[in-house]
Amino acid sequence: MEEMRKAIWVILAMAVLASSVMVGVRGDDTKTLVKKVKGEKVCLKGWECNTWSKYCCNETITDFFQTYQFENLFSKRNSPVAHAVGFWDYQSFITAAALYEPLGFGTTGGKLMQMKEVSAFLGHVGAKTSCGYGVATGGPLAWGLCYNKEMSPSQSYCDDYYKLTFPCSPGVEYYGRGALPIYWNYNYGPIGEALKVDLLNHPEYIEQNATLAFQAAIQKWMSPVKKSQPSAHDAFVGNWKPTKNDTLAKRVPGFGTTMNILYGDQVCGQGDNDEMNTIISHYQNYLDLMGVGREEAGPHETLSCAEQVAFNPTKSSSSSSS
Repeated sequence: MEEMRKAIWVILAMAVLASSVMVGVRGDDTKTLVKKVKGEKVCLKGWECNTWSKYCCNETITDFFQTYQFENLFSKRNSPVAHAVGFWDYQSFITAAALYEPLGFGTTGGKLMQMKEVSAFLGHVGAKTSCGYGVATGGPLAWGLCYNKEMSPSQSYCDDYYKLTFPCSPGVEYYGRGALPIYWNYNYGPIGEALKVDLLNHPEYIEQNATLAFQAAIQKWMSPVKKSQPSAHDAFVGNWKPTKNDTLAKRVPGFGTTMNILYGDQVCGQGDNDEMNTIISHYQNYLDLMGVGREEAGPHETLSCAEQVAFNPTKSSSSSSS
C-alpha cells in the first residue's frame, strides 16, 4: 500500500507540474514577485522567469509570442518534404528561452524591443534552417526550421589546432547541427561547456533534442566571440556602445551587426550579397507576422552589414565563426 501511495503522489505531482508548465506556455497571468537588491528592483515571474532578475520585471516571451505565432513563422516545417518533420516545436523554444530570459533574452527594454529581438533571433534561425526557394509553396520565407542538421557534410569539421583544448573525439563529425548551426570542434566544445552537456564527444545530441538545439542557438546569440566584443544580443538591444574603431569599421548597433558577430566575413563586408539579404528578409517577414511591422526594422545602414569590417576576419577556411 505504501508503494502505491507513493506512486500516486508522484503521478499527482507530475500532473501539477505539467499543468503549471502549460499555463506558463499559454501566457496566462503569472504572479510577479518583486524585491529590491542594492536599490534595484528585481522580479521572479513563474516558471518562465524563475531567477531573480531586473529583466523578469518586464513581460516574458509567452506574454507576446504564442503557439499560433510560432506556427505562422514556421508554417512549412512539418511539410512532408521538410527534412526535420516533427522535430521543432514551440514548447522546445520556450523551454530553452526560459533559461535566458532572466539574462535579458526577449525581456530587455519595452515590449516593442522584446518582440523585435525574438523576431531577429528567429529571423537568423529561419534563414539558416530553410529549404525554401523562389517558387516554393508559401514562398521562400515560409520554410524555416526545415533542417536540424547539415544533410551532405563536405568534411568532418575537425581542426587539430585545438587538440589541447577541444580535441576531436575519434570517429565523431562536427558538421552543422541545430537552430543556428554549429560547426567545428572548437565551437561544439565551448557551447557544450556553457550548457553543461558533453557536445564535444556527443555533438549528435543537438540533432536529437530540439530544446537543446534552441538552447545552443540562444547561447550563441547571448555570448560574444571574444570578451572585448559584444554579443549579438547586446548589439541588437542597444547594450553595446561602439568604439571609435567600430565606427571606422562601420559597425553600428542593430541587426546588421548581429550578422557580423554570428557569421563574420562569410556574410558581411561583401557588399549587397544574397545570403545577407535572405537573412534580412526573414527578419522583416517575421516582424510582419508578429504584428510589429517591418517598418520597425530600422534604416538600411543598421539592417545591413554590407560595408562592415568583420570583428574577427577569417584567416583560413577552418577559422570560420559559424
